[in-house]
Amino acid sequence: MLRQLRLFSAGLGASALAVAASGMLHSTAAMAQASGGAAQAAPVTSLSVDQARAAALRILKAVQSGDANARYAQFSPERQAITSPALIAATMRTQPKVRSFELLSVRSGMGTSTVEAELDTAVGKRVVFMVLNSDGRLERYYVDRADDASSDVAKQFVVAVSTGNFITAHSFLSPNFQKEISPDALQRKWLGLQRITGTFQKVGRVVEAETTPDMRLVLVNVNFNRLSDNLYVILNNQNEITGVDFPEEPAAPAPVR
Repeated sequence: MLRQLRLFSAGLGASALAVAASGMLHSTAAMAQASGGAAQAAPVTSLSVDQARAAALRILKAVQSGDANARYAQFSPERQAITSPALIAATMRTQPKVRSFELLSVRSGMGTSTVEAELDTAVGKRVVFMVLNSDGRLERYYVDRADDASSDVAKQFVVAVSTGNFITAHSFLSPNFQKEISPDALQRKWLGLQRITGTFQKVGRVVEAETTPDMRLVLVNVNFNRLSDNLYVILNNQNEITGVDFPEEPAAPAPVR
């Protein structure tokens, strides 16, 4: 019997799996808008298509060249607050080299612009979607991981969180989930968990516990210095993370034998 899941994306409880399996998982923002209860924010000036294209090219050139200082400068102030050039440089050293890139589409919306690009890397091609703010800085991004194994995606997400790469971890979330949960919210959850469990040690076994046509539930075992516990990760059929459970009452430490 699965413990109750605390899903950020919809605030759902015991019925979360049934909702996810039926493909009816919605963000709180989407439900509020549908009910007509959402407040209307004042419009924000957007980039033109040409401006968004130019900003995206600057970002991709910095990724290709491995320029961590330029990458840091290209993040929005909110994202800069939880990272650093040194952390970005360390992350980029673990990622495959980008040999070339191509812009596939540029769309300008209310306050933000979305750019789709295909990266040709040392390990194959990958499509990335970038959301730019009105200053042309990177607000968030997500990567097409539909062809990856769900267990690998869940593990990579937990590894990113556990190593302090919260912007990278955020890229594993579905677009709707990203609007609900910011990278700094992930950081607060992770740091709060370690106040209970002790400091992170390593990621252990990863198990795909349940699969339906619309949902995958993956259990990622994590070892801390006081105890071990599972993080529950829910993904949709595109391998985008739609829910995460950071345990609020971890299992007690095992007795000495």
